[in-house]
Amino acid sequence: MASPALPPLADLLAAAHVVSLPLTTRFRRIDTREAVVFRGPEGSTEFSPFVEYGDDEAATWLGAAIDFGWRAQPSPLRDRIRVNATVPAVDASRVPEILALYDGCRTAKVKVAEAGQVLADDVARVRAVRAELGAEGRIRVDANGGWNVDEAEHAIHALAEFDLEYVEQPCASIAELAELRVRLHDWDIPIAADESVRRAEDPLEVARAGAADLLVIKAQPLGGVHSALDIVRDAGLPVVVSSALDTSVGLSMGAWLAASIPSLDFDCGLGTASLLAADVTARPVRAVGGFIEVERVELGDALLAQHAASAERDAWWRARITRCYELLSARS
Repeated sequence: MASPALPPLADLLAAAHVVSLPLTTRFRRIDTREAVVFRGPEGSTEFSPFVEYGDDEAATWLGAAIDFGWRAQPSPLRDRIRVNATVPAVDASRVPEILALYDGCRTAKVKVAEAGQVLADDVARVRAVRAELGAEGRIRVDANGGWNVDEAEHAIHALAEFDLEYVEQPCASIAELAELRVRLHDWDIPIAADESVRRAEDPLEVARAGAADLLVIKAQPLGGVHSALDIVRDAGLPVVVSSALDTSVGLSMGAWLAASIPSLDFDCGLGTASLLAADVTARPVRAVGGFIEVERVELGDALLAQHAASAERDAWWRARITRCYELLSARS
């Protein structure tokens, strides 16, 4: 699909608001989430690649922001999306507190393989989640590529008693995922790929390699709703739409993507506004009865001012937008 024309850089910068939002609990080793939100012609949109990402990768996220804010979106096929709870790598004793943030969610994604922790921590955390959700609840674990193949096999066997729905990105490379999938064949535990899709030069490689049973799709890292829909269609695998610790604006982009996919068999990872202690809208995109609504988010001026990033961080993000814009211009 040809890339649409980019809006002028001056328009992007004029519409940008850089915010710094505190988290309710430490996640991905950060305590605050920085993001840029814009008011575009089509509605609010977001640019929030993690600060450690290079410009080439971050430029794709800027393309997503432009896609959602400056381009008409597909007509949604549903008006609400069932979402999962997300449990960070907390002590097992905090699991009830975390799950209480997600109203009515029947599924929980549990972070495992955290640096500085051991398998016993993961087992205790997942056991606590199973106790809270009961036998009918659905549990998926996410290792963020933190295990090698042997470690992953051992860990998954240890966690299998909790009836896992799937294991997300247990190993970092596609080759490792493929080998692990063979080893787990008789265990009937599906493998989901996340980083092997959103951080890959070719997001379809993992599907072609037979290295995953399903794909975790995120709107921002894949260049926006239109681009992500192309990947879903071409991959031919079941998908879960998830977020990258977005503000409610980014979550609305993810919800729009999820609502545009014809077959959506898994609860989506779009309830993560509950991990934010503050947001950019008076009506955060949070789970109610296990669902979020598919709708555009209205930015709150008072909240943008209250959580505005420092002058130094504001300048850093605007310089990043400028560099990424130049890369997008070269691509198109």
